[in-house]
Amino acid sequence: MIDGAAGVSGRRDPDEALLDNPAGLAEHDPGGMLRHTASAGAQVRESAALAAEANLQVLADEGRPRAVVIAGIGTAGRTGDVLATVAGPRCPVPVIPHRSAGVPGWVGAADVVIAVSASGRSPEALGAAEAAHRRGARLVAVGAPDSQLQSVAERARAPFIPVPRRAPARASLWALTVPVLLAARTLGLVKVNEADLAETAARLDADADRCRSTAESFVNPAKSLALGLAGSVPIVWGSSPLATVAARRFGDTLSANARYPVVSGALGEAGRGRVGLLDGVFGGLAEGDRDIFADPGDEAPTGTRLRLVLLRDGGLNPEDDADEPLDVEERRADAVQTLAERRGVRCDVVTAEGGSALERLASLVAVPDFASVYLALAHGLDPMAVPAITEMKELANQ
Repeated sequence: MIDGAAGVSGRRDPDEALLDNPAGLAEHDPGGMLRHTASAGAQVRESAALAAEANLQVLADEGRPRAVVIAGIGTAGRTGDVLATVAGPRCPVPVIPHRSAGVPGWVGAADVVIAVSASGRSPEALGAAEAAHRRGARLVAVGAPDSQLQSVAERARAPFIPVPRRAPARASLWALTVPVLLAARTLGLVKVNEADLAETAARLDADADRCRSTAESFVNPAKSLALGLAGSVPIVWGSSPLATVAARRFGDTLSANARYPVVSGALGEAGRGRVGLLDGVFGGLAEGDRDIFADPGDEAPTGTRLRLVLLRDGGLNPEDDADEPLDVEERRADAVQTLAERRGVRCDVVTAEGGSALERLASLVAVPDFASVYLALAHGLDPMAVPAITEMKELANQ
């Protein structure tokens, strides 16, 4: 156990028994991160209703934009990745996530800027909203009600979609994403209908039930994934653009909630270099001395090792236009699983399910979101409180 002067507390070795103790989990989760994570389905429904009340039609009055910029940082920034992926290669205009203050120099009256901030006060979203207003670009703002971002939107006479702060930003992905998607739908960039939203919310509800704290580890996919990752260096790769968004999201939550260093990204990019990690000092070289006949449950770890998590999509329609043919993505995913097996690197696979791109994304995000929280709790870490973030803000503002 450690208990630092900065308020850091926890244990290096995970307490596996804690994960099957609902009362103990609640005690170690005073901020209710598990509860917030379980609210994902409710977030979809509430944000869809709030977006319906906003005057988004004014966006469409001037026709199709030249480009759409989604401005935000952290989880808010991920909404741009989701939109770009759900819109897909057939999207008639560029969809550009932007994670720094202001907007790209080329943005002007022909473009749309969607500024996103859970708190409504992030410098990146505020700077983008103000710059969009100055340059005459169409603006949509998504964030906390009665915030600075809402004030900027009101000055610009732009639509504002309020997102009540019911959860910390990193547990509010769906609350922030749905308004962005519906704004894009108004512009004719994505086909997301009410049935897609309802099925996505239902999928998130079902996965929240499977991953509930009272479900024991052997039937709870999130607890099982957390225990598999414990003590490892996780590598999370997505087989498709959609799965890559989910992979990067898992990297975000593993870092923020469980404080684990993570390598995450696209499997296609990994095949150009990072797949070599499987041969390295935490991969094949570390696994070479392991008894391949030993029971994985009884084997004591002898050092930090890689743990591969592969998020597989499979696609909705092989005939759809895509950056790469579906069979190429599938062969690549099969190949990396074989490579990991040959080197003794353990691999967990999460496979997408659902009838729409949005529901498939939800099926790849939900269980990993819970796993990151359970991994934090197993180490005695409060997933809600991150002392280093508070300290960094204090030091940076001195």
